[in-house]
Amino acid sequence: MNRLIARVGTVALVMSLAGGSLTACSRSDASSANAAKQLRLGYFANLTHATALVGVKEGFLKDALGDVELKPQTFNAGPAAVEALFAGSIDAAYIGPNPAINAFVKSKGEAIRIIAGATSGGASLVVQPDIKGVNDLLGKRVASPQLGNTQDVALRYWLKKQGVATSITGSSDVTLAPTENSTSLQLFKDKAIAGAWVPEPWASRLVLEGGGKVLVNEADTWPNGQFVTTQLVVRTKFADANPAAVEALLEGHVKTTNWIAANPADAKQAANGQLDALTTKKLAQDVLDRAWKQLTITEDPLPTTLKTSADHAFEVGTIKEQADLQGIYDLTALNKILVAAGKKPVSSAGLGKE
Repeated sequence: MNRLIARVGTVALVMSLAGGSLTACSRSDASSANAAKQLRLGYFANLTHATALVGVKEGFLKDALGDVELKPQTFNAGPAAVEALFAGSIDAAYIGPNPAINAFVKSKGEAIRIIAGATSGGASLVVQPDIKGVNDLLGKRVASPQLGNTQDVALRYWLKKQGVATSITGSSDVTLAPTENSTSLQLFKDKAIAGAWVPEPWASRLVLEGGGKVLVNEADTWPNGQFVTTQLVVRTKFADANPAAVEALLEGHVKTTNWIAANPADAKQAANGQLDALTTKKLAQDVLDRAWKQLTITEDPLPTTLKTSADHAFEVGTIKEQADLQGIYDLTALNKILVAAGKKPVSSAGLGKE
């Protein structure tokens, strides 16, 4: 698998190219050649969306778009962001693999394209201290962010592999409770749920603030510990009508990724600052430090893990048909930027343009 992680040794060159002539060109194009006056971008107040958090906080995305106004909007989980994409109320979004798969399948391959990776890792099943294994979860409630979201599918698939029956509508050996992350934390503290499969920083908050323990680190269930957690998608109609604006967004995305690699301590604080702006509460430093270590920021969309996620979603019933993902990726603009910056292009694994 082609793993693309920005290296500090190449950052000066990359930053110069991504932030200089490429961005200057895209600004002109975005303001003069495109009909778009704004780009409405969805993302979550989770550390797994660090690229969006930092890109918005530090102005990399706004600067890259130039005269095209950036209008960020936050969501709790991927299915809600997909609804907004379908409704045309946002143009692009940072979302997990399963909501992107659902959007692509439900629209018969028309609604969205994945244009870049963002994050690998950063999700865990955290349980109460007395839970020793899967049998201790039987008859109890376990939370996930939203039905059909990436962590929900991971939880259902893991339970199935342990021989535990789950159902979308009927009875289950374990009661699965799609719950907003902040609510899950309070329910966990109140001992009202046995555990939750959640992204960072919520997994670390359950451990450090809720007194929980990690029963499953999702990275341990994937080859080499790599799996797509967050990626950047765009509405196909918007991309077709506004290619220069999309390319400018990608330039800001790449510049953000490079800056995070070169300035990890500052990037961590920038992400926390944006979380504070969104939620009015910064993460405690121990939570921030623990959560940040679980993440890999990468432009590589890790497409083979997306296909595996689609297979898992079908197996657990959150999608009703085997997903045909041919055409879900369009990595041409991303690879143009990466190659110009002296970096390796990323692969779509045969599932789209590159």
